[in-house]
Amino acid sequence: MQHRIVVLGAGYTGAIAAGRLARRLRPEDVAITLVNAEPDFVERVRLHQLAAGRSLRPRPLAEMFAGTGVELRLGRVTGVDVDRKAVAVLDPDGTSELPYDTLVYALGSGWHDQGVPGTTEHAEQLASRPGALRLRERLAALSAGQPVVVVGGGLTGVEAATEIAEARPDLDVALVARAGLGDWLSPKGRRHLREVCGGLGITVHEHTAVTAVGADHVTTADGVSVPAAVTVWATGFAVHPIARATTLEVTDDTGQIVVDRTMRSVSHPDVYAVGDAALAMGPGKKPLRMSCASGGFTAWQAAEAIVARLTGGKLPNVPIRYYNQCVSLGRREGLIQYVTADDRAVRAALTGRFAAVYKELVCKGAAWNAAHPTFGMPARRRRVVPEPAPAGAPVTAEA
Repeated sequence: MQHRIVVLGAGYTGAIAAGRLARRLRPEDVAITLVNAEPDFVERVRLHQLAAGRSLRPRPLAEMFAGTGVELRLGRVTGVDVDRKAVAVLDPDGTSELPYDTLVYALGSGWHDQGVPGTTEHAEQLASRPGALRLRERLAALSAGQPVVVVGGGLTGVEAATEIAEARPDLDVALVARAGLGDWLSPKGRRHLREVCGGLGITVHEHTAVTAVGADHVTTADGVSVPAAVTVWATGFAVHPIARATTLEVTDDTGQIVVDRTMRSVSHPDVYAVGDAALAMGPGKKPLRMSCASGGFTAWQAAEAIVARLTGGKLPNVPIRYYNQCVSLGRREGLIQYVTADDRAVRAALTGRFAAVYKELVCKGAAWNAAHPTFGMPARRRRVVPEPAPAGAPVTAEA
């Protein structure tokens, strides 16, 4: 029988994992199924561009995986029974079960309202394509001079604020950051970020926490009301809640699946978690942050580990590390902050137009890797080694 591999989620990590597995294993030995709720691959790192009114190239998953041997199953994952090795999938025909022998959990993350009152009712988010499209509609309906408040001073918030301010210079854009603006950057990086924000007319509220979101304003911890015709919530991500509802070992705070260095669940050896869904340790025994930068590496690590265990090969032992943080600041400006292996900023940074081109190439490269999952098969496909029969099991003689 074929070994059944089910990959949940066709974002960057799920697409890369499924494609690499198809490239490395023989189709007569394995059946690879990729489950995704939407028919198109979503370039999540470009959703701020989509929200600001720019068009993104469509990437149908059916075209991406045509001829690869990966079966695409369109449907929403509603549950995972890791003890029975079955996934519940809801599609237009109803709910059905999908059995597996090996599961790759790549459902990723969504927006995190941080429990702030009014956020889910009044704020918009950039963690999903539907969310970006809703924000796009609301921004398009605004007239000149109306205020837009982006809450969150991290990468998502900075990219959203600068993109919106550049695309709609007629709007009054503000950025609210709990800490100092760009305080994770080098001095050169912080200076450039401040210059770009100033040039785009963005009002920055530093060391400010938002405690409530209203229909036309946000309220800060010191009681100040900041006008907001549209509020964009970009304060971080929360992982998909399905993992927490299983018997998998997950973290108490984030709900991420606890994995070893090969991205294998520490509680269920037939489950692998990649991307934002995994609590994976990087250099210095620090958890990898939720990002595209680390997601691709975890997908590669998981796929290679699965191949090795199925074929009797050598397990991968490539450390996952960071090299830089790539930040788009609109279409004409960018910032490439070089970092240590454990993601701490160093003095070196690229800024300006060259950095914007660099970031664009990174985005295109990430999309190309996902859209060409097998890199032009065939390529060193390995045969699955049958598992030894349990002791005492009867042996059937072949004629």
